[in-house]
Amino acid sequence: MAGTAGQVIKCKAAVAWEAGKPLVIEEVEVAPPQAMEVRVKILYTSLCHTDVYFWEAKGQTPVFPRIFGHEAGGIVESVGEGVTDLAPGDHVLPVFTGECKECAHCKSAESNMCDLLRINTDRGVMINDGKTRFSINGKPIYHFVGTSTFSEYTVIHVGCLAKINPLAPLDKVCVLSCGISTGFGATVNVAKPLKGSTVAIFGLGAVGLAAAEGARVSGASRIIGVDLNASRFEEAKKFGCTEFLNPMDYKKPVQEVIAEMTNGGVDRSVECTGNIKAMISAFECVHDGWGVAVLVGVPHKDAEFKTHPMNLLNERTLKGTFFGNYKPRSDLPSVVEKYMNKELEVEKFITHSVPFSEINKAFEYMLKGEGLRCIIRMED
Repeated sequence: MAGTAGQVIKCKAAVAWEAGKPLVIEEVEVAPPQAMEVRVKILYTSLCHTDVYFWEAKGQTPVFPRIFGHEAGGIVESVGEGVTDLAPGDHVLPVFTGECKECAHCKSAESNMCDLLRINTDRGVMINDGKTRFSINGKPIYHFVGTSTFSEYTVIHVGCLAKINPLAPLDKVCVLSCGISTGFGATVNVAKPLKGSTVAIFGLGAVGLAAAEGARVSGASRIIGVDLNASRFEEAKKFGCTEFLNPMDYKKPVQEVIAEMTNGGVDRSVECTGNIKAMISAFECVHDGWGVAVLVGVPHKDAEFKTHPMNLLNERTLKGTFFGNYKPRSDLPSVVEKYMNKELEVEKFITHSVPFSEINKAFEYMLKGEGLRCIIRMED
């Protein structure tokens, strides 16, 4: 790869020209990395619901033309000035949020919300100079959450890259760079269920199933899956769910059903839908005295969380989490090692695989609710 360092690379990228329209495979020019930036050859990427949400652009500022993608695995092609902890040939996972290692959040053992590199969905340019590294015939193509992995090559801030074990299969561990780590970490790092405890998981998409996997690995005795789509229940058994509830099947609030099933409430709950009703149910279904509810889903911008203050005074705890409380550079390599040591299974999250030329099929699968994660093979 040394032959391309410092030069513009021409490669294929899937460009979203406008909201909701199929991506178009185009030849783009990718500029060399600048200070504290790294150019990465993407080998595998997968589609996350966040990509689809911003591609549809129904509730946020539309930024087009844009290259989406943020769950991926690749190899460093070249590094910019000041980059010392990555070198060409290193295997990396790009992450939508970062770790500068210098701000108050990065220095805190309790936070992973970096001041400099925290997710910014509206920004379509690099922090260094406010410009893009992608162009077509001299016209800028915008970035997405600092990663833009739907391109054979991309430029990413060094703080948003986790260097991982080169023996880890990138076509598998790429899914750890967003959703799976978010759900798994929400359980093991934030909810922290004890062995033998009861856990309720709200939402059985990929993130919710990763949260269930975290409960299974933690040794929970009962894992209750809650979802409006009963067709997800069978699949969820693979991730440790032992019982299922569809709130539509009951005339009373689902938190009351859970309290009756569990003699007063579950020990822990993890909410992975972003639906405000589910968030309130997840909090109100935990046991008084020790119950902990963790919110993962991102709510509508106008949503309000309403519950009686006595629910808190009765010693229930409500927590939020961002990317499973993992610091990308410091913590993600050890999550990959959990997979390598067979402590964490990721294959069961991967339900489809398509070549890069058929990337729009991945969108179709997700829009139809088919499968969990679709791997997009860049070289096929």
